[in-house]
Amino acid sequence: MRTKVTLVLIFLNAALFVFIFKFERGWRTDQAQREARRRVLGPETASIQQLRISGPSLTTIELVRSGAQWSLTSPIDWPANPHAVNRILNELQFLEHETSFSVAELEKNKQSLADYGLEPPRLTIEFTPASTPISSIPATHTEPQRITLQVGDETKVGNRLYLLSPQRDRVHVVGLSLARSLNLPLEELRTDDVFSIPLFEARSLTLQNASASRVRIRQDGKHWSFEAPIIARANKPQVELTIAALNALRVHHFLPTGTASPSTPTTNAELRISLVGNNRQETLILLNEIEAAAPTAASEAEARTVSFVAALEGKTTRFVVEVPQPLLNTLRNAQDTLREPRILDFAPEALTAVTLSAPNQAPLTLQQLRSSADGQHTWQIIRSNTAQGPQLQPVDPQRMRELIQTLRRLSAQRFVSDAPSDADLENWGFNRPERKITLTLNPPANSLNTERESALGPVAEPQTLHLQIGRPTEPSPQVYARLSNARFVYAIPAELLEQTAPDPLNYRQHLLRELPETARFHSLTLTDLNSGAIVFETSVDDEAAAAETPAKGDGETPPASQRTRLFATLRRLEAASFIQDHFSETVFAAGAERPWRWRLDTTVRLPSGHGDEQSETSSLFLTERLGGDLQLAGSPQLGLVFAINQALLDALWPLTYRERSTEETTPAEPPSTGEAHPVSEAAPSSSTEEAPANASPNQED
Repeated sequence: MRTKVTLVLIFLNAALFVFIFKFERGWRTDQAQREARRRVLGPETASIQQLRISGPSLTTIELVRSGAQWSLTSPIDWPANPHAVNRILNELQFLEHETSFSVAELEKNKQSLADYGLEPPRLTIEFTPASTPISSIPATHTEPQRITLQVGDETKVGNRLYLLSPQRDRVHVVGLSLARSLNLPLEELRTDDVFSIPLFEARSLTLQNASASRVRIRQDGKHWSFEAPIIARANKPQVELTIAALNALRVHHFLPTGTASPSTPTTNAELRISLVGNNRQETLILLNEIEAAAPTAASEAEARTVSFVAALEGKTTRFVVEVPQPLLNTLRNAQDTLREPRILDFAPEALTAVTLSAPNQAPLTLQQLRSSADGQHTWQIIRSNTAQGPQLQPVDPQRMRELIQTLRRLSAQRFVSDAPSDADLENWGFNRPERKITLTLNPPANSLNTERESALGPVAEPQTLHLQIGRPTEPSPQVYARLSNARFVYAIPAELLEQTAPDPLNYRQHLLRELPETARFHSLTLTDLNSGAIVFETSVDDEAAAAETPAKGDGETPPASQRTRLFATLRRLEAASFIQDHFSETVFAAGAERPWRWRLDTTVRLPSGHGDEQSETSSLFLTERLGGDLQLAGSPQLGLVFAINQALLDALWPLTYRERSTEETTPAEPPSTGEAHPVSEAAPSSSTEEAPANASPNQED
């Protein structure tokens, strides 16, 4: 059974192949031949280089092709509308007749070409295809062949058109679409675009004013750069917006012939704008500005355009173009408006170190050490200490990101000078810069590959950018910046000096200590250093504190919740800000030298590797509360004085000020031998909002 099915399938396949190759292939060939016989013109229409349209009642139109562009040479010298020209070319290339008859048959029927409007013709089409080699001469010598078509009258019925073949031996009846495409008015055949080089093709932009001052901007890979009059980076978005605005320019109207002589000199033109694309260049010449009439209410919206008499280089036609005022200002001041305002050009991922220097201060180096598990970079402060060697301190990630963004976005408010003298540099404060910023960058990947082709070859050196910031000798709201490898001077905001101060405390990580989950608080004591009395004392671990009685319904916070809240803030100790990088017995705050008011002693137990626990004791000294959210703390173990964060501030409030308010109204009971001090047991709620608004930390003093 399977053999029979297989044989049947093989037979059907063979029959199908025979049908395809013998019948269908022949049908397609016949169809192609019929279509070819219906074509009026041959393949020469695919390479037309010149086209001329003339007629008794028409203005002669001549079109010439140069590369991929078409231009009108008559009646005006101007680029042609590519859509209109392509429509004509398509009509000629795919022109088909409905029927045809020979000229000899006309004579037999006692008719002539004049009966069909072909002598003289109503319309004449002459075109020259690309040159073809002549067999009798070498292939390097070619002779163009002009082909002529003559268009006659319309047929009486059927909306057709009579057409005389180039050999003048047959009359074809074709559709009216050919006549419609050839009878386009001149306004539709010429383009109103001034530039035809699109943005993606543009390679350079050149501007030259009447004083022959030239600005040239060239595309360099993905960037744009100035080549003249200076070598500097150009603002890529602004350059591309300018080129797009130039492509948006349109001819307002053409001037009548003779209004502006073609021999009018263009050397003293107000502005010459040149765009260079792929193997072609277009130049717009703004000859002179047209005085505009006094603006009225109706023309108020158009007041931001300036009209110019203009010409295209190589074209004799003069026209009027309206240039938007913002674009004109950009072109006239291109050296500043198209220049890259950002001073430092670097990729954040390539940055490995930042060094900040200021007069009479030790340099501060922030160095990237490694990447963490989540892909974030780890930065540390490197401080030199002759006694102990270099000291490393972690950098706050958020502060480092802010610094990098500040440097990347540093932009010139004004380009002060491109070639300053030594006296200018001294007046602007560069003889003793107020700030020096050095950026160390990884070398490019291609440089690394080149240098490391051999295992014993040299290693590419890291790149460095040196930025100097000078403060002028005369009072000024601005400061000046320059790169050490260039003489360009920029005016920048003075806030950068404060944002880049070489103070290690500005960049130190705010997380001072984070205990592991296995660590347990064993004891905590808060001592009033003025009286020596113990304000609060407890000996309980985290689990026991969390398991005690929850908060009462009368609004008071029990001691267990106070301990839990305080232990949570001490487990992850963070600073709101840093005051000084060393511990001292007194601290200068709020305009006065102040002693420490409280001491907070904690004992933490950590499991050891032998199954037992180790104890670690630390002390935290506290000042009076200096404001609504300011209270200072000092740590001898960390060697720091800092402002505590809001969480610790709220946790300490019930044990300090609120507790003292209770003592003023209720006599204190003698200390008991229980787990916590009795004063703490009577503490009211620790909510900061319940504190008097005018409470002062120095009331008891």
